[in-house]
Amino acid sequence: MMHRHWHDWPQRRQKPVARPCAARQKQAIGWPLMQYSEKSPETSRSTAGITAVALCRSLLVSASLIGLGWSAAAAAQEQAATPRTGTEAAVQTPRGDGAESQETPDAAENEADDGGARSDRQANRESKDIAAPSPPPPTVELPKVEPIIEDEEFRRAIPPISAEDDPELDRPLESIAEFERRQAARGSTDEEVSDAPPEVDGVAVPALADGDPVEAIGDAPISDPELAAPLPPLDSFDVEPVEFAEAEGDERNVSVAYSVQVNGLASADDSTDVDLAGLFGNLSALYDGDGKADNAAMVRARLSADGELMRRILASEGYYDALIDTSIDRTERGTARPLTAIIDVTPGVRYTFSDIVLEADPTVPPGLIADNFPLSIGEPIVAERVQGAEAAIALKLPEEGYPFAKLGQRDILLDGELGEGVYTLPIEIGQRSRFGGIETQGDLAFDADHIAVMARFKRGDLYDSRKVDDLRQALVATGLFATVAAEPQPTGESAGDGTEYVTMMVTQQAGPPRTIAASAGYGTGEGIRLEGSWTHRNMFPAEGALIVRGVAGTQEQGLGVTMRRSNAGRRDRTFELVSEITRSTYDAFNAITGRVGARVSYDSTPIWQKKLTYSYGIELIATREDDYNFARSARERDFYTILGLTGQIGIDRTDSLLDPTKGFRLTTLIQPEGSMAGRFSPYARTRIDASGYYPVSDNIVLAGRVRVGSILGAARERLAPSRRFYAGGGGSVRGFGYQELGPKDPDNDPIGGRSLNEVAVEARYRFGNFGIVGFVDAGQVYRSSAPDFSDLRFGAGIGGRFYTNFGPMRLDIATPINRRPGESRISVYVSIGQAF
Repeated sequence: MMHRHWHDWPQRRQKPVARPCAARQKQAIGWPLMQYSEKSPETSRSTAGITAVALCRSLLVSASLIGLGWSAAAAAQEQAATPRTGTEAAVQTPRGDGAESQETPDAAENEADDGGARSDRQANRESKDIAAPSPPPPTVELPKVEPIIEDEEFRRAIPPISAEDDPELDRPLESIAEFERRQAARGSTDEEVSDAPPEVDGVAVPALADGDPVEAIGDAPISDPELAAPLPPLDSFDVEPVEFAEAEGDERNVSVAYSVQVNGLASADDSTDVDLAGLFGNLSALYDGDGKADNAAMVRARLSADGELMRRILASEGYYDALIDTSIDRTERGTARPLTAIIDVTPGVRYTFSDIVLEADPTVPPGLIADNFPLSIGEPIVAERVQGAEAAIALKLPEEGYPFAKLGQRDILLDGELGEGVYTLPIEIGQRSRFGGIETQGDLAFDADHIAVMARFKRGDLYDSRKVDDLRQALVATGLFATVAAEPQPTGESAGDGTEYVTMMVTQQAGPPRTIAASAGYGTGEGIRLEGSWTHRNMFPAEGALIVRGVAGTQEQGLGVTMRRSNAGRRDRTFELVSEITRSTYDAFNAITGRVGARVSYDSTPIWQKKLTYSYGIELIATREDDYNFARSARERDFYTILGLTGQIGIDRTDSLLDPTKGFRLTTLIQPEGSMAGRFSPYARTRIDASGYYPVSDNIVLAGRVRVGSILGAARERLAPSRRFYAGGGGSVRGFGYQELGPKDPDNDPIGGRSLNEVAVEARYRFGNFGIVGFVDAGQVYRSSAPDFSDLRFGAGIGGRFYTNFGPMRLDIATPINRRPGESRISVYVSIGQAF
């Protein structure tokens, strides 16, 4: 089976199935014709025999081609080897089992009884010592050879024969090397052959060494000196990759310059609210190419695309019959722009609405769709207005109790003769509905009852998609969800008045509840302040958070733990328990303070900014602080125990919680407290803050703030230094250090007071995500319990703002006016949010 894997042929040749072909091979090279017949010798030349002989001749040709190459390689190896004597030579031939067998002269003599041919081969072996081919190493990967014919086809072509027909079939098949030696020995003793082997370039061509120069296939000249040379090692082969020559660039393919000319668009441009020329210029491929292209074909392609673009732009403004002609003018040869891409526009008539048909069932109220559909008969058919009108209806119906409203496919029937169009929009309003219950599914962060607390609607309220969006945003704001969705589900339960209840299905996918946060700030007098926190937002479901907070600063250090319940029984109501300890080293005082407190607050959030907010609570403070004793002219430490209540009310009429531009805010704080420092001293701390905002233009806002505070019921000396009023700093009077204003001791350190007043005015200019602020602040602290507005100190400066989605980041630089000794020339403040 040489045709399939040529490197396996020595083993496969000894299989009995290959014997018929071997017999024909002998006939082809001059052996007596062997007859295969069960009847008589006369039938041996039958058609089947001739066909088999012809087939085997073809196979012999293929086998010989491979065998000749193998013989040449074997001869080269033998010549390179050390010569051996005839009596010592041992020729190795491949065996069918893959091993090698040795034939010595003694073994050949023992086989003399097998015939004269074998004796001739032995004699020839002793005289010429021709090397036998060796099989390739087993590790060599040889190429796969496609079969000449399939095995089945080969077997069908061979007539049935057996060993009884020819004794030769039982003989072991000789190797090609033995066969060639025997043929060479026979040729050398054949007296009828007298012609010398032909020569090519002086080298004899023995043609199987039989002296017959005419053969179907002749052997390669085994006397060729190149065949005798040893093969070079594999690592000596040159494996440098072949480099293919590349075609030279076409120097003629250079860029071309062009100009663009649009004609006839002015009339349509003047009749619309849109800048058609500007819109075309922004989207045009020609203009986008900046007047350069690789070749004229590219200019032509851009021109074709822009012609279609112009057609779409005009159609979007109601010019459905516009004619667009494009051409390239090459008349300006020799100029900087030899090509001119020309677009000629004939806008035609502008179509208007002749009728607007809204196919919908009756609604409640009756004019719900028509009154909120902004299109009217007679106006131009503008695509942007049509899409906007449809979006308005798609939003308005769910806001008015129709959660399942759907808009169908619009149809605009144009009349080319009149330049009019009939607009038809089918609307499926669905069932008018009211809010029913709330259900939830998925990986839950909390249950449906807590979701109901967060909802700003109750059972029986008319469905409003805005309230559903608010609930979804409130759920997201908890930070407890990876994903969350709220969708209405029909129930079929009647709610009266032609409405049905819908169930709000909330699908939850709980997210990681833990958060690590950090913040940083700097202020003159305050120094650097770093704050970090770890929060588990759902330690005590639902929304019961545990917060561990730490402060590390140049003048303040602290550690605190807070347990906070958000949405405690009501949306945006918070209950807190706080325990903390801090160490403060300010110019006004040094203190080590412990505090525990409880607080309930109802606050605004970015999602829901409330007009009225409040908070109340109780706290117990134990603090050891130093204060200047004027009687002894020295600072002394004292221990204070303070029990106090807190109450605050706020009114907010601004348009934004983090960056207001109009409106006002008013906050009142009352803190009745009692201090124990030797004896009990009750007093009340009160403070009022008011701020207002006025937009001068879209980019400029004027803002102002006023603060007034007073402590009633106790002398300054009976108050802990940390409970007194101070002024100065980034959140107070800029231009001064933290707590710098007010009464001072002989060392020029602030000692605080019982009243204060502050005033600030800002001019805020915003451009994009950046802003500039100019400001003037004023304020003072007084010993008395009522501010007298005397000796006001002023500071002025400029600030920068960078606006983000969570509020502006600010950097303010200020200086005091009429600076006094010991006051800094420049104060810098960095924080998040506006100053007020």
